[in-house]
Amino acid sequence: MQHLIPTPVISVVSRILPDRYTADGLDELFRYAGAPGEPPLGSKADRAQAWLRRSNKEASVDALSVLGKIIEELIDGLSRPEFVERDGEHRDQIVQVLEQNNLTYLRGGRIVGSLGAPSHSLETLIKENDLRSIDSEFQRAMKTIEDSPRDAVSAASNILEIACKVIIAADGLTLPAKEDLSSVWNVIRKHLGIDAGIVENQDLQKIISGLCSVVGGIGALRTHASSAHGNAHKNYKLEPRHARLAVHSAHTVTMFIIESWIKRKSEPTNG
Repeated sequence: MQHLIPTPVISVVSRILPDRYTADGLDELFRYAGAPGEPPLGSKADRAQAWLRRSNKEASVDALSVLGKIIEELIDGLSRPEFVERDGEHRDQIVQVLEQNNLTYLRGGRIVGSLGAPSHSLETLIKENDLRSIDSEFQRAMKTIEDSPRDAVSAASNILEIACKVIIAADGLTLPAKEDLSSVWNVIRKHLGIDAGIVENQDLQKIISGLCSVVGGIGALRTHASSAHGNAHKNYKLEPRHARLAVHSAHTVTMFIIESWIKRKSEPTNG
């Protein structure tokens, strides 16, 4: 399924680009991004808009990949001195229109679905074994820690839960009746052999046992203190340091799950 660049995003980006690039510079940028065809005619804004629309129409082109490379220099803060002041405003405008269209920019020129509806984007990343971009999902959760630790905990738990569900679906396992984190984790833990009882090394036994406790703690924290279940526990004072601990822990568990899954797939008996 091809993911298209939403029209409002095309409008904002094509309005901003002419402030940063000459006509030749714009052509070079679009060629670098993999936009199809020869440079369109017209003003710089018209040409940028036409090239982005053409990327949507070309079936062989990943339009969001083109967009990501187009805005990479601006969003990642690779500003030339003469653009520093304007770039801050332009960066905010692009991030805002992406969010309004359920898209999020990941550092390095990647654009994925927002954390508000992460299932498809994360599913794609897991299936592609794209650990670097999954890591970026957690970096997005990290950004909310100071201002909204509850949202950060909810996002981290969601990513961990989705990783489990994607592997359950990919390997044809039975989804538990209750699809919360604890339940899907139990399925994955057994499927991938993440069990302290079957590990001979005592040091690893302790770590894996702790890993299982961490998952239970993240799920409980999400239930009791995160935004996902309202604010029923008004005396639960979730601080940024607590949210940071939960996000880092969820990141570690998720990466271990996915790497264990990749290893299992590569074993001859599972091929």
